[in-house]
Amino acid sequence: MGHRIEHSATHTKSVAVLHAAFTSDQFWNDRLAEIGGPGAKLVDTSVTGDTYTANMIQGIAERYLPPLVTKIRHGDLRINRRESWGPVSNGSANGTFRVTVDGAPAVIDGKLALTTEGTGSKLHIEGNVKVDFPLFGGRIEEAIGEQLNRLNDKEDEFTERWTTTHS
Repeated sequence: MGHRIEHSATHTKSVAVLHAAFTSDQFWNDRLAEIGGPGAKLVDTSVTGDTYTANMIQGIAERYLPPLVTKIRHGDLRINRRESWGPVSNGSANGTFRVTVDGAPAVIDGKLALTTEGTGSKLHIEGNVKVDFPLFGGRIEEAIGEQLNRLNDKEDEFTERWTTTHS
């Protein structure tokens, strides 16, 4: 069944400015360098029709993993992440994301929405964490959800700073 995740953040910049960042190779390279973790890198980007897709690798050092995770898997986590954004239309943009973890039966996927809010914008994320691991899957899903909330907060802070200096 999985564990539902939801996150929203208000930004001072417009949908157009945030969308330009989310469809910029430089944004992803800078964000991964600052908060991507060990071994983080932008693998590739592509544009198919009007959809921009970024494929990246992120890392989480073992010392930052919840004890429940380190009991069943040792070492740093290597995370494969794909984020795709469609075009801006009528003051909003939609996207999708998918995350897998090397060597673990975990998948996180969901939807992204960027909407106008006042003179700025709002990023809304909703998705599902699914860990196919008997007995402990649900507890691991919850732990991953908590970690994702922390990561989303860091990504929001980075995005706010980056768009201020690059727009």
